[in-house]
Amino acid sequence: MAGAQTGTGKTAAFALPILQRLSPLASTSASPARHPVRALVLTPTRELAVQVAESFKDYGKRLPLRSAVVYGGVDMNAQIEQLRKGVEILVATPGRLLDHVQNKTVMFSQVSILVLDEADRMLDMGFLPDIKRIIALLPGTRQNLLFSATFPDEIRTLAKTLLRNPAEVQVAARNAVADLVTHVLHPVSREKKRELLAYLIQTRGLRQVLVFTGTRIGANRLAHQLRRDHIQADAIHGAKTQAEREAALADFKAGKTAVLVATDVASRGLDIEGLPQVINFDVPHSPEDYVHRIGRTGRAGLTGEAISLVAPDDLESVAAIEKLIKRKIERVLVPGFGPSGATVATIMGDQPSRKPRREPERKPSDPIFSKPYEPSSAPSQPKTEAPQPKKKKQPQVAALLGGLKRA
Repeated sequence: MAGAQTGTGKTAAFALPILQRLSPLASTSASPARHPVRALVLTPTRELAVQVAESFKDYGKRLPLRSAVVYGGVDMNAQIEQLRKGVEILVATPGRLLDHVQNKTVMFSQVSILVLDEADRMLDMGFLPDIKRIIALLPGTRQNLLFSATFPDEIRTLAKTLLRNPAEVQVAARNAVADLVTHVLHPVSREKKRELLAYLIQTRGLRQVLVFTGTRIGANRLAHQLRRDHIQADAIHGAKTQAEREAALADFKAGKTAVLVATDVASRGLDIEGLPQVINFDVPHSPEDYVHRIGRTGRAGLTGEAISLVAPDDLESVAAIEKLIKRKIERVLVPGFGPSGATVATIMGDQPSRKPRREPERKPSDPIFSKPYEPSSAPSQPKTEAPQPKKKKQPQVAALLGGLKRA
């Protein structure tokens, strides 16, 4: 189990030793039997799978070792043709790999190394059943490696069920962020977020910005709104075809697109050279996702900037992020975009000055109720009156017998 800050070279940390370990078994023969799958690397997203496969090709271009990548969203025939020629190193997403297993186009009898890249994401995205099915197909004697930038406690417990007495390597503090990345937070009312984003991009002249949203619909809508503001923008998320995702990413890396709006599908493993800014349009609910998002900038020793647009209902998520990264994020208020005064003070962390409590005015009360009881010094004796002689009660006489007097 290995954890390190994102952008520090975890892919090279397992790719280079794998290539060195397998190099004595490399063969120049064209026979597929001489090129069985010996190392299997599982990744949570297609983009990360492509990137890892490219790293293996770059690092091993002088070695007669074959590598391939399989992932969903594209036609399987080209992948099947490549697998039938034989590959020693296979990078895959779990779902598409199981498709090849079902079609009997891949065999695992010679696998001696299993790598779970971005292991925490692999498990919390619901890949655990697929991973267990794949592990059941592998030889019992092998080396397992788990790499990730973050290891939450529940994921660590779950990962240990897949390993036997694992050695643990932790570079820097757990869930740490790169020191060369500056963090800033802009308080904003939710209805002005899009306007503030466009304002920051245009006034600062930002040319390559990765913007994160919480939903696919939100990503599409935001990219469309930015284009209406004459800002070249595109969206990338899981609902797009693989070809659309690759095209959007290629245009962004080439500088044809100034803003790439993405869901968390782009927060894991994407290596965009020299990316200067990452903006959280929607603050992530999971603080670990914040670490992965901002890890797209400040990579390979370069500086970067992480900007978060924070509405009043994001405060709880911000508190969790600051607790995880163990630092207070700087607050900068952009005039004209902030929420109401009381809310701004809360987001900025200022405590409103307390005025001395004012006692309520007392209305004058009736002295008959407010005046305390004062007994007299000599209580007076009640006057006694002479008893009056009782009148004799006259018997009642019926009206017909003359009992009523006439007026």
